[in-house]
Amino acid sequence: MALTGAALTSGSFLPSQKTLKGVLAGGITGGIEICITFPTEYVKTQLQLDERSGKPRYNGIADVVKQTVKSHGVKGLYRGLSVLIYGSVPKSAVRFGTFESLKKQAVDERGNLGPVNRLLCGLGAGVAEAIFAVTPMETIKVKFINDQQSANPRYRGFLHGVREIIKQQGIRGVYQGVTPTIIKQGSNQAIRFFVMESLKDWHRGGDPNKKVNKLLVGLFGAVAGAASVFGNTPVDVVKTRMQGLEAHKYKNTFHCFLEIAKKEGFKAFYKGTVPRLSRVCLDVAITFMIYDSFMDLFNKIWKTE
Repeated sequence: MALTGAALTSGSFLPSQKTLKGVLAGGITGGIEICITFPTEYVKTQLQLDERSGKPRYNGIADVVKQTVKSHGVKGLYRGLSVLIYGSVPKSAVRFGTFESLKKQAVDERGNLGPVNRLLCGLGAGVAEAIFAVTPMETIKVKFINDQQSANPRYRGFLHGVREIIKQQGIRGVYQGVTPTIIKQGSNQAIRFFVMESLKDWHRGGDPNKKVNKLLVGLFGAVAGAASVFGNTPVDVVKTRMQGLEAHKYKNTFHCFLEIAKKEGFKAFYKGTVPRLSRVCLDVAITFMIYDSFMDLFNKIWKTE
């Protein structure tokens, strides 16, 4: 069955029990995953904020870690974690819940998801999570990390920081960079779900009921994560700049892109690729392994049609 607008607007798109399983399994997965991988996200963000138009503050990944630990201790590598914990649970829940809903509409009579629909379902999942969870979460996180670079940090904690951002910039302050975030998350999940579902289908030989070993799921996840990194790191860099404390310098997403290209060159669009690659491969591998494990558990104790 093809994924169509009619399917999306019909009553059959209402949450099914399988969709609810996806939401619950996705939410649990998001909370566990971010606690494991956050330090690499912190390093990536610091490198992307370290513009070359001035004098670089960091010499590389190790230098970010060294300076952060020296100034703020090991806990400094977890600055902004609370923001991602609050956001990762709903983000992952929206992502997998949306994917399961769209997949339910798109599978054929045997339960297989065609190549085009894999891409579209992943795209839909990414756009949904960008709008409902990722944009406000990422904006606040980047501002928190960026604030730590200041001589006198302004934010004393999560609630104080959010209150100050909204007080000074309104609700728009937590929705900066929404366009590149939608592009980033949409392309991210389109690539990841397409690669993951394609590799699973290849391994199963077209039999959707055949189980895939969890270690193999992790390997497939790492491949899917790497593919998404090389595919959209430039968008991630623009998004980060649009959400930083210096975001006022840019008129819009396209202006930010032009300014980076003009002042810092093409290589600037791949700043932070190495730490992002290590984080994303681990992140996606862990995410799919945990998610599949919880879905298997729920399928045993929570019988559906």
